[in-house]
Amino acid sequence: MSADTTFTHQLNDGTTVPAIGFGTYPLRGEDGTSALASALDVGYRYLDSAVNYENESEVGEALRRSEIPRAEVRLATKIPGRSQARDKALHSLTESAERFGVETIDVALIHWPNPSVDLYVEAWEALVQAQRDGVVTTIGVSNFSAAHLQRIIDATGVTPAINQIELHPYFPQVELRATNDELGILTQAWSPLGKNPTPFEEAPVVAAAKAHDVTPAQVVLRWHLQIGSMPLPKSASAQRQRENLDVFGFELTEDEVAAITALGRADGRRFGGDPDTHEEM
Repeated sequence: MSADTTFTHQLNDGTTVPAIGFGTYPLRGEDGTSALASALDVGYRYLDSAVNYENESEVGEALRRSEIPRAEVRLATKIPGRSQARDKALHSLTESAERFGVETIDVALIHWPNPSVDLYVEAWEALVQAQRDGVVTTIGVSNFSAAHLQRIIDATGVTPAINQIELHPYFPQVELRATNDELGILTQAWSPLGKNPTPFEEAPVVAAAKAHDVTPAQVVLRWHLQIGSMPLPKSASAQRQRENLDVFGFELTEDEVAAITALGRADGRRFGGDPDTHEEM
């Protein structure tokens, strides 16, 4: 198999993103920059960062060290909870662009809705303005429920291009994925492989890996592609980075996809990250 960097998702704003992106948390410092540069070298063209990851400078430095044209790589960041007031959100974007070392941010998301603070509509209004002003190309959200999505759409008339959510076989988010699809929003997956535990030893994953002569991680990432999700795996290992991108040479059957989805659990979240109650500042 080989990595396929030509498969893309078309977003509702007319831009495109790759089938698979690269998660950057918690890559920091020189080691982090080297791992990020490696990811670019092996073929990733979407780097997912955030203010609270404290690695936007490393992401920008990795891109500068590479020989990849700026236009070929999409850099993403997220506005933190403490910056959801309109002016603070706009200032956060300016600072992120400076840390990246770019004039325009490719993708900016609201990191969490933080409903008890109740400023996420204001943050969304700021993103809409930033997009109109050319500060940001694509705008979206992260960890938003169907109700959160509807509220910002009703307030502004603008639908997010992306909703990045926790999504893996133990937490397949069937209903929210359906909502995103109905609204024309791309579902991105953080923690796409799960963690503590991973589903790599589950019977449907093991069986599919054996049937297709691939690794369990490749099975799970292929599952993401086939359910319409854009996974954001992270690894500091160049070999693992390549493996995670090398999922275009096989296809799971409908039964295999269904069996993996059926691994979902009521308590499948990695931690108490319920968007209705979780606060991220």
